[in-house]
Amino acid sequence: MSSPSSPHGIEVPGSLVASYTRNGGPQERTWIARLPALVADLLGRWELERDGALRSGESALVVPVRRADGARAVLRLQPAGAQTAAALIGLRAWNGDGIVRLLDHDPESGAVLLERLDGSRTLADAGDDDAAMGVLAGLLARLHSVPAPGGLPGLGDVVRDMLEAVSAAVTALADPADRRRLRDWAAAAAELAGEPGDRMLHWDLHHGNVLAAEHEPWLAIDPEPLVGDPGFDLWPALDTGWEELHAAGNAHRTVRRRFDLLTEALGLDRPRAAGWTRARLLQNTLWDIEDGRTSLAPSQLCVAESLPTR
Repeated sequence: MSSPSSPHGIEVPGSLVASYTRNGGPQERTWIARLPALVADLLGRWELERDGALRSGESALVVPVRRADGARAVLRLQPAGAQTAAALIGLRAWNGDGIVRLLDHDPESGAVLLERLDGSRTLADAGDDDAAMGVLAGLLARLHSVPAPGGLPGLGDVVRDMLEAVSAAVTALADPADRRRLRDWAAAAAELAGEPGDRMLHWDLHHGNVLAAEHEPWLAIDPEPLVGDPGFDLWPALDTGWEELHAAGNAHRTVRRRFDLLTEALGLDRPRAAGWTRARLLQNTLWDIEDGRTSLAPSQLCVAESLPTR
């Protein structure tokens, strides 16, 4: 689907238009229809000049811009909601320490103005997997060290909601072995639920969410801040590039090494971190079942099989 011609000269990528018009409700469709006008308004209000092609991910539009002083930045827009509110709280608290810096925001629309990083270079380009894990561990350590402000969701509530969904979810799995595995992950989450942790987590830090920067080599982007145990923040790094690892025949070995490197660098208790990673596998699988899946994803099984035994 191509974007309709905009009187503001702003052509929203067709993939983003299709995502919101096919899968969204009335509010989402209204937002995507008004997006060109919103971009034009913010460009004028913040005295920004477009400086490159528009880009989009699964849910957001990114507009490269220059500020009035010539500084390079990006305007990022997606519908205002709980996720954008949490991201704003986290970006303010982190204040550019290990993560992209927040320059401005629009409370009404949820749009943010961020420092511009090099979108063409992600941590996946680092080449050496051990070096990439070192970068991720360093960024996670910095992010976790900042005290969590109020207003963020907590891991305790997330775990409670997951455990309440397990009984119904188990019946959707066709293989009894998959059902046993899901119950095992739920048991791991239940064991840890009483001490959910108090650190501010990124919740989605993987190679693709780390970009090259000018003032330091790498910075994190796209946080989904959550207050909880650092062990719950490991899975995205463990799972990164699983299909390529599987094709090369070294997925289990690489995931085990990644787990060892991350837990050592972050000073985490290995059994506890493994338990929280199993809780993360539970969360991912519950989402998969909501989307209609009737079996455990091979990548989830690989991570589970690569963790230290309980």
